[in-house]
Amino acid sequence: MILNERDSRHEHVLNVARQMMTAARTAPKGKGIDIIETAVVTGKEIEVLSDKLKAMFEENGMKFFLRDADNILSAECIVLIGTREQSQGLNCGHCGYDTCAARSEGVPCALNSIDVGIAIGSACATAADMRVDTRVMFSAGLAAQRLNWLEGCRQVMAIPVSASSKNPFFDRKPKQ
Repeated sequence: MILNERDSRHEHVLNVARQMMTAARTAPKGKGIDIIETAVVTGKEIEVLSDKLKAMFEENGMKFFLRDADNILSAECIVLIGTREQSQGLNCGHCGYDTCAARSEGVPCALNSIDVGIAIGSACATAADMRVDTRVMFSAGLAAQRLNWLEGCRQVMAIPVSASSKNPFFDRKPKQ
């Protein structure tokens, strides 16, 4: 049997994405409380995400949404990592308020932000170990959040994944 890499690449990338989700799940969490959610976007849903980014560009005029809408179409899949909001009750002040009780509605607990960041770092390290290309995208994560793909999650980030001869997520030309 001869197995050509081009014939197995997509399945390999999906397996890496699954490992990235596991890395995010097993990443350290503040106070050991797991409020991280992950998912993988494939196929036609990548186009749905791209369309949402284009609509967001129409709403706000920020050209990087349009650039990223085109850019994610080069992904084999996209890993989403988000966090549900939950105060950790430490009264640490990192959110900008003296106590957790004083925190305004909608202001995320800083530990939630730290947790999602650590999960993203762990997922990206896994991707790098497996020699696939990624880029963390705030824009595509926000679009996924607005589509409610990680129900109940805030601070959703997207990580498009590719295995091609050149990383399509860097050296991107801005939209004019």
